[in-house]
Amino acid sequence: MTAIWQEILWVFEGNRMQLLMQGLLATVQITAGAITIGLILGCIVAYLKMSKIKIFKAIAFVYLGVIRGTPAVIQLIIIAGLMFAGFRGNRIWIGIVGLGINSGAYVAELIRAGIMSIDKGQSEAGASLGFNRLQTMVFIVMPQAIKNILPAFINEFIVLVKETAIVGWVAVSDLTRLADQLMARSFRLTPIYTAAVMYLILISLLTFLLGLVEKRIRASDEKDNEEVAK
Repeated sequence: MTAIWQEILWVFEGNRMQLLMQGLLATVQITAGAITIGLILGCIVAYLKMSKIKIFKAIAFVYLGVIRGTPAVIQLIIIAGLMFAGFRGNRIWIGIVGLGINSGAYVAELIRAGIMSIDKGQSEAGASLGFNRLQTMVFIVMPQAIKNILPAFINEFIVLVKETAIVGWVAVSDLTRLADQLMARSFRLTPIYTAAVMYLILISLLTFLLGLVEKRIRASDEKDNEEVAK
């Protein structure tokens, strides 16, 4: 126990914990930015894939095939070399864009599956109300689809938090990279153990908060169904 306590104290000495907290903040920023890009891109790609226009379907097919068929770390390195060559700004943007493009493919499939799970009668109901296809999708189909895809989307969000650990390959100072640097300097595994605990706490907190959101949506849905039944 004494040795463990000494290792814990060692982490808090100097600026080690401050560095790890900076890395944690970068991880959170990358995750938030990437999931935002992934959601926007996913909606667009899902629409393209369900489109009746062949060129749109072909674009979606190629994008999904490439992204899902290659490792995320290779995608990140390619994006850093092509899109961010000579970039002098905050390298966090490389992680945000790279992981956002990667996440978009999986979010697109989640959205498509959610839309396909909605009865076609809902689209017919939208048409009877005078809605065009886009209005029907936005105001009738998507609100119902979101409830179906929410658990899978939460899982994608959690997976994305862990995937941020690869951004160190393009010199982004996230939690994993800074912990690895501290380990290399000190020849101790303590920084990696600390990073693991920080990831665990972050993911547990996100899981709890997102679970509350899901329960609230489910409860609201059940209440609406009861009111309709009455």
